[in-house]
Amino acid sequence: MTQENIFLFVPNLIGYARVVLALLSFYLMPSSPWPAVFCYLLSALLDAFDGHAARALDQATKFGAMMDMLTDRCATMCLLVNLALLYPSYAFLFQLSMSLDIASHWLHLHSSTVKGSGSHKTIDLSGNPILRLYYTSKPVLFVMCAGNELFFCLLYILTGPTHFNPAPLSAGWLRPLLALCGAVSLLKAAISVLHLVTASQNMAALDAAERAKRL
Repeated sequence: MTQENIFLFVPNLIGYARVVLALLSFYLMPSSPWPAVFCYLLSALLDAFDGHAARALDQATKFGAMMDMLTDRCATMCLLVNLALLYPSYAFLFQLSMSLDIASHWLHLHSSTVKGSGSHKTIDLSGNPILRLYYTSKPVLFVMCAGNELFFCLLYILTGPTHFNPAPLSAGWLRPLLALCGAVSLLKAAISVLHLVTASQNMAALDAAERAKRL
């Protein structure tokens, strides 16, 4: 039987397209805000399509799941780097957001892998109810992720005429959207803290169990 080429699975091809779009977005960010945001959000939107393709074609892979998460984390981190440059007074908050995002997802993924889960989105349904809702409800997960990314994109676009000529932060129709997405972003940050705490407890429990076996 011919061995399948995991790298050419449809979901992974979509994943490569996401990486290219993200890189193009990073390249455009210093000079072309609207094309940069378009490429960034399109890359984020394709995240939903590669998941559907993986389920529909039975092509879900650990490589694809890892690439998917790394693309998300790196894209958000690079956008936050730009925001730290555009809003130097808030650089500490953006650094804190980056650190929390990376640390919580990495530890959560690692604890899930050690426990034998195939993906960081596969959790013990007897565990934390907030994380259970976050990972098992697709609408909730979509709203949280979309609102968070849109908040950062709006901050990037609405830097005012000093950096870009588009509408300043006072643009009336964008301010309510910015406030709403900001609330979603704060809620997602709280969930990331919960990720970090829960994953730390899981790792500590695994350590305790391994130590108990040696005694």
